[in-house]
Amino acid sequence: MRDLTPDRASLDAIEIASRDKISSLQLERLKWSLGHAYDNVPHYKEKFDAAGIAPGDLNDLSDLGKFPFMVKDDLRQNYPFSMFAVPRQKVVRVHASSGTTGIPTVVGYTQNDIDNWARLMARSIRAAGGRPGDIAHVAYGYGLFTGGLGAHYGAEKLGCTVIPMSGGATQRQVQLINDFKPDIIMATPSYTLTIADEFERIGIDPRTTALKTGLHGAEPWSQAMRAEIERRFDMHAIDLYGLSEVMGPGVSCECVESKDGLHFWEDHFYPEIIDPESGQVLADGERGELVITSLTKEALPIIRYRTKDLTRLLPGTARTMRRMEKVTGRSDDMMIIRGVNVFPSQIEVEILKDERLSPHYFCELSKEGQLDSLAVVVEARPDIGQEDKDAAQQLLAQNVKTYAGVSVAVRLGEAGSIERSMGKAQRIKDLRPKS
Repeated sequence: MRDLTPDRASLDAIEIASRDKISSLQLERLKWSLGHAYDNVPHYKEKFDAAGIAPGDLNDLSDLGKFPFMVKDDLRQNYPFSMFAVPRQKVVRVHASSGTTGIPTVVGYTQNDIDNWARLMARSIRAAGGRPGDIAHVAYGYGLFTGGLGAHYGAEKLGCTVIPMSGGATQRQVQLINDFKPDIIMATPSYTLTIADEFERIGIDPRTTALKTGLHGAEPWSQAMRAEIERRFDMHAIDLYGLSEVMGPGVSCECVESKDGLHFWEDHFYPEIIDPESGQVLADGERGELVITSLTKEALPIIRYRTKDLTRLLPGTARTMRRMEKVTGRSDDMMIIRGVNVFPSQIEVEILKDERLSPHYFCELSKEGQLDSLAVVVEARPDIGQEDKDAAQQLLAQNVKTYAGVSVAVRLGEAGSIERSMGKAQRIKDLRPKS
């Protein structure tokens, strides 16, 4: 893979500023954000008042821990626009979640919010190895999902030529990657591997493409999947993080020269790690649930938003700003099987250890009497004989038992038998009766 280490002179000054300067800027902006939310969003005023806390009580960054949390239901209860802190006429764009529970979460942006988002995505693409003049192939979905437009505006801001492909139409994706020769691809990691499968199906080695770096996010993925993507494309696979409630993609991103965790863009977002059960703020280095507070958002300020993503905060390396460890699980993705906590990412690691298995899989939950049971459904690689399939099936069950601590059934399907996701991969199918 090519060396894409950036010229430090091209970085934003704040990316490599002293910790004292970053903290001073955070405190100034945090005071503004708390006041903006309190003064302009009735829901925040009610929550702050009920907790006996006011924006003026923040004198140090650690004081943020006294303020109440925000969760997704806060947005749903104020659907569609009651969480906006500016008049609706000043909101230039609206995004929303898929609303799997019936009510989507709505996010609004002022023009300044959109401009900041584009700058942070441009910063992320540059950190991943992108440069002005590169061709960027965007295979995140466009529309109400924030991925496509967030990546698009950021790539344009950096000075890239953008191919706004969106998700799906995998044969067409392959054709355009082959013909247009993009330097950058932006897609979910699972869909990137689907594109690799299509290249190989038509007899083209994906390692021969012009791609030099990929920015992959929107779903948890393991280091083993990173290695798989890099092996099959001969490009850097970079972790990109964001969520629509906070902004969209570009909240944090890995740096290509280190690939050792995602540097949080702390001039715009303040991260905390809490104990998921007690809500207590944990020290840097301790693993828990990520909580994010926005520092500059105008239309929809976010105060102590519980993401449910499990990670920890670490000191900066390639940038001064702190890193968040790669998210490999969410608290709401945790499966409890006969008293053992299991995440799909743990299963994924064991699958990708075996070259006879493909990275396409899902976990199926069901009931055996009164007990929960787990089956892992995974594809065998093409051209694998039955003897190898039987051995791989047995070894995967054994490894999951050894390393994840739970007994599972393993079902092997033929290559292509598992439905491909064009966006976020659905790793859990829950077939248990609804209570």
